[in-house]
Amino acid sequence: MNAQLKPSLDSTPSSQPPSGVPRVAPAAPRRVLYIVSAFPAWSETFIVREVRTLIDDGVDVRILSLKDRSDGLVQTDAAAMLDRVHWPQPAMQATRRVLGEVLARPGRILGAAARIVAGTWREPVSMLKSLVAFGRGLEHLHWLRSFDPELIHAHWATYPSTVAWALGRVLDRPFGFTSHAHDIFLHRHLLRTKLEDSALAITISQHNVEWFQRHVSSEANRKLRVVHCGVDLDMLDWKPGGRSDDLIVATGRLHPIKGFDTLIRALALLDQRGAAFRCRIIGDGPLRDELETLIRSLGLEKRVELAGAQPQEVVRASLDEAAVFALPSQVSDDGGRDGIPVALMEAMASGCPVVSCLTSGIPELIENGEGGLLVRERDPAALADALQRLLSDRALRERFSRAARDRVEQQFDARTEARKLHRLMMKAAADVA
Repeated sequence: MNAQLKPSLDSTPSSQPPSGVPRVAPAAPRRVLYIVSAFPAWSETFIVREVRTLIDDGVDVRILSLKDRSDGLVQTDAAAMLDRVHWPQPAMQATRRVLGEVLARPGRILGAAARIVAGTWREPVSMLKSLVAFGRGLEHLHWLRSFDPELIHAHWATYPSTVAWALGRVLDRPFGFTSHAHDIFLHRHLLRTKLEDSALAITISQHNVEWFQRHVSSEANRKLRVVHCGVDLDMLDWKPGGRSDDLIVATGRLHPIKGFDTLIRALALLDQRGAAFRCRIIGDGPLRDELETLIRSLGLEKRVELAGAQPQEVVRASLDEAAVFALPSQVSDDGGRDGIPVALMEAMASGCPVVSCLTSGIPELIENGEGGLLVRERDPAALADALQRLLSDRALRERFSRAARDRVEQQFDARTEARKLHRLMMKAAADVA
């Protein structure tokens, strides 16, 4: 690719910068297009923090969401970015624009589509979804050309990175992507092709780097760089004291990889042992009915609360109150798993001792016995022992509180990680210029 770094002809759809987000004008315009599955997404606050830091540092970021905007809760930082986001257009308008682009520039567009088909035809559903996602990128070419991104970057190595790769070919611009967890463990759509063609390949843990080395045989593995999904330390005050002695808090999507069924079974063991505790699980998802049934069957209705999705302010208040934070992540039956859960980082940053599992990249965040305890996954008895140990020992909780905050400050500060990504982005764009 011969990506020319030149001033934008019209770097915003309107003549004024988007409102609600302060911008610092750099000496030379820096323009990055982010492609994501959905924006805003309640479970992807790390993307919001990352984009926010890039904007604060003078990068003109636009966001292309492959899915329609939802009517759910929108966090304050995400709300301030909505005028930077482009969602799918109405079907008839989108179809006309895509057909117009194909007729006007058939070579690159059909060439990219053919590569998608060649790489995914063995999985017809993935092939169709990839082509539809590509179409949702093509319908925005009219403003993308005037925005003239220096780099196209996707979060998730599945459909968003496929669109970033394809649009990079159409626009002759470098692309990069950040891989997380399910997007590589469960789905490998054109993964080797995208890795080899990328100007920038980011992943969120060393565990993932090692996975690529085992499963994606390519010299391009050498270009992988680790940039953690961090947390905003300014929004998470360290609170070592004034906490409840019996409250266990857990947050996350009610999904098999979070291990909330194991947590509830561990709580039943604590109940049988006569331990004093109450548990608040914050989040929603497909397992809600199943978990409610499990709570009732174990007689824990008065001790375990499924609080549903809550605003960040409520989540932070719960973290400040909790004696212990629990997230017993596990590998699901289909091979899905967490990367390094941001929820654990948030709890640790607030000074809450954590209990989790020896799964995926979690040991890169939690050193067992320093800020938290790690147990085997799917082991209710081991989890119950760890929870009981922390609930019964305030001095240990206070020692873990400082160590947990220190760990996040040193290696998982969102602003530091975003600026590391920014440097890598600018180098990637310059290297292909």
